Amino acid sequence: MTLKPLLFATAVILVVGAPLRAAAPADRVFRAGAATSNITPPLGASLDGYIAQGTRATRVHDELHARCLVLDDGRTRLALVVVDNTMIAREIHERAKALVPAATGLMPGRILISATHTHSTPRAVPLHGDAAEREYQEFLARRIADGIQRAVSNLAPARIGWGAVARPEFVFSRRWHVKPEARVPNPFGETGDQVLMNPGVGRAGLLGPSTQPDPELFILSVQHADGRPLAVLANYGLHYVGGTGAGAISADYFGAFAELLAQRIATPLQDPPFVGLMANGTSGDINAVDFSRPPGPPAAPYARIREVAGQLAESAEQVYRKIKHEAWVPLAMAESDLPLAVRRPTAERLAWAKQVWSEVKDKSRLTRRDVYARETLSVADFPDQVPLKLQAIRVGGLGIAAAPCEVFASTGLEIKARSTLRPTFTISLANGYNGYLPTPRDHQLGGYETWLARSSYLEVEASEKIRDELLRLMTIVAESVR
Repeated sequence: MTLKPLLFATAVILVVGAPLRAAAPADRVFRAGAATSNITPPLGASLDGYIAQGTRATRVHDELHARCLVLDDGRTRLALVVVDNTMIAREIHERAKALVPAATGLMPGRILISATHTHSTPRAVPLHGDAAEREYQEFLARRIADGIQRAVSNLAPARIGWGAVARPEFVFSRRWHVKPEARVPNPFGETGDQVLMNPGVGRAGLLGPSTQPDPELFILSVQHADGRPLAVLANYGLHYVGGTGAGAISADYFGAFAELLAQRIATPLQDPPFVGLMANGTSGDINAVDFSRPPGPPAAPYARIREVAGQLAESAEQVYRKIKHEAWVPLAMAESDLPLAVRRPTAERLAWAKQVWSEVKDKSRLTRRDVYARETLSVADFPDQVPLKLQAIRVGGLGIAAAPCEVFASTGLEIKARSTLRPTFTISLANGYNGYLPTPRDHQLGGYETWLARSSYLEVEASEKIRDELLRLMTIVAESVR
């Protein structure tokens, strides 16, 4: 379908109550609880980097957390968790959910866990297979489960509402069209890519960005029954900000936003503490760099993070102050496992990868070509199909979709436009990690996000199949309460 552009003005704030809500039964009370759980790894942990070519942690700039919010309408109880991590394997998500005691009233199918995609943490996916990696992954699962259990312990009468504002000045396409004569070889020695990721400012041959970002900052606000802030879940389609110090552990702007928003709307030493959460939206092809403008002077470490987080927290507070909080709304949640095919390297590509990898002398110092030879061999061992866990949540008239991929902005905008529930937003990197999710059009254009690797291996039609399944699940939860 052809998707018409969504027009936003920065000053416009959309505030929504709870349309489509069912009348609250007399014996039901809406409750909520929130908590955080520290998941900071030990120094020496391998931090994220280019296709698993990271550095070692030498210091902690700011602690990492699993930030947990539990909602209960008297009939349905569900949990939303945002974890300060680059990406988390499905096995770790499922381990964390299984560790949540049944006594909490939360079954695995009522828990949504997502990663923020900060690049200053270890990747919680199998990479090295060593004892330190396995130990941190078990620690992470345990601490996520602890956080959920603590949020359940904090359940109290609450009220809820939501709203949104456009903040387009921090989200830009990182994929740019280039003229044929300006195309550069990819790691496989081919020059057919029509787009270039992060091309830099002023590069010759650039034609323009390949996508339209989603500029919406969405706010789901929960208050105690007496009006004290309990938690705010935000959603924004920005990949991450970066600009951290070398070897530093950091939650990036996701964590800074949570801290700054707490300073704005919560009381110091509030009991239980206010919890801010910033989930990653549909940002697979979006970052915070405007390649159409000359760059400013180099920023000090963390300066850009503080700028983005501070301005988003200010906007979130403005939305928060205008929200009409409802005393009760219905909740519903549905999930499914969608099987998708794995793209395979051709016989020629596989032979190329074997030859290149056999010539690598020092596997601790890999070139880009070496990395993609290794990745080709890795994907060649994948099964023919992989299951993706997809989820849809209804909170009153609000819809929340969740997918285990780095979803592109165009897919997120299409889900918003076609969802049975209005408004709707999508949380990426949820319940697993299955790589980038380019659209079929993006696959035709090529570029980094489409290169076959453990970071991009799903079938070409995957984005359309995921979109359609999420819309189906959204209809199910929308029709679950009348």
